[in-house]
Amino acid sequence: MSERGVLRARLDRLLREVAKFGLVGGVGLLVNMAVFNLVRHATEIPVVRASLIATVVAIACNYVGFRYFTYRDRDKTGRTREMTLFLVFSVVGLVIENGVLYTATYGFGWDTPLQNNVFKFSGIAVATLFRFWSYRTWVFRALPSAAEPAGGAAVQDRPALEDPAPAAAGHGSR
Repeated sequence: MSERGVLRARLDRLLREVAKFGLVGGVGLLVNMAVFNLVRHATEIPVVRASLIATVVAIACNYVGFRYFTYRDRDKTGRTREMTLFLVFSVVGLVIENGVLYTATYGFGWDTPLQNNVFKFSGIAVATLFRFWSYRTWVFRALPSAAEPAGGAAVQDRPALEDPAPAAAGHGSR
């Protein structure tokens, strides 16, 4: 495969990954904001505590989506390691997300329902960048490729779990 073809294949895989991450993240965002507003308006729980509850619920939803949709083709051998790292990086994301809301609410006194939602959303946006990088780099590791070019970067033309042997042996396609 040419260098340009390799670059194109990597870019295509990254774009698919970003789209899947975004889809799961979008569902997580809806869950997070819905739980936040429900807890905030149905109880007397302070704004940042309501946000923490909502973030924890969204983290649980997101793990299921990331493991079984976005990163379903990634290494599944170290589930304890995976879940530990997921929780560690999720807690860092939780601190980023809720730190923005805390600063806006208690640092600047911006505590109307609209302001709460704007800064909750802003915190989620900042934390999402961190989560995307950490989850794809450390938590849901790519399986090693059968074809390693001289530069050391893995190149794959098919999903990591697809077995090319049956198709190559003339057993038909799946």
